[in-house]
Amino acid sequence: MTEIKERRLLTPEEYREAQASPEFQELKKRFRAFAFPMTVAFLAWYLLYVLLSTYAPDFMATSVFGNVNVGILLGLGQFVSTFVITHLYVAHAGKRTDPIADEMRNRLEHHEYAPGTRGTGSSFDQGATRG
Repeated sequence: MTEIKERRLLTPEEYREAQASPEFQELKKRFRAFAFPMTVAFLAWYLLYVLLSTYAPDFMATSVFGNVNVGILLGLGQFVSTFVITHLYVAHAGKRTDPIADEMRNRLEHHEYAPGTRGTGSSFDQGATRG
């Protein structure tokens, strides 16, 4: 059995340095560029469904085939859009944010954000995780 190395806890200064780093700023930018527009689009789609259900019941009751009407199809579309958004986010995160987050986690674990070590060993500065 191998001996477990004792881990040193990160200091508040290290967290502040990581938060102030260009990597973290880029990570926030990339996350927000996806999350905010997608959230607005989904809420608008949901609000449209609720408004149509409330103010256009005749339209929602329009038969498409058999006992299936527009309201049922739009309601099921809410579930489908949730899964689509989830898939899009996983793909976005895997390509655009996870590489930066993984690099930052590695640097934090190696205490590279400790005071006096800023800018050493970051492949981000050399463009390794830019996409």
